[in-house]
Amino acid sequence: QVQLVESGGRLVQAGGSLRLSCAASGRTISTSAMGWFRQAPGKEREFVGTINWNGQSTAYADSVKGRFTISRDNAKNTMYLQMNSLKPEDTAVYFCAVGRDSYRMYEAYEYDYWGQGTQVTVSS
Repeated sequence: QVQLVESGGRLVQAGGSLRLSCAASGRTISTSAMGWFRQAPGKEREFVGTINWNGQSTAYADSVKGRFTISRDNAKNTMYLQMNSLKPEDTAVYFCAVGRDSYRMYEAYEYDYWGQGTQVTVSS
C-alpha cells in the first residue's frame, strides 16, 4: 500500500506561481511512474501531467504545457508540480497518483494509488 499526501495548494493571483508536493509513504515509489490530475467544480477529473520512474521523461496536457513542470526526488519519495503563469481556469483540486508501471501514463485507470487532493484557487 502507498499513501500519498499532496500539499502546497492555496489562493494565488493570476500570473502567479505555486509548487505542489506529493509525499509518498508505505513503500518506495522510485520504480513507478507518477502523475498529476485535477478536478474543477462540476467537471470531470482531467490529466495534467506524468513523469516516468527516473524523472527523465515527462508529458503534459496541452492546457498546461510550457507553464507546468513535474519533477521527482526518489530519495525523498516525493513528486512536485511547479505551476507558473497561473490562470483562473487552473482552479481545481489537484491530485497526485502512482502508476501501475514505470513509464508515463495518461489515463486515470492506469494509476493505482491516489492522494486526497489539494485545492488551488487562482483569482483574476
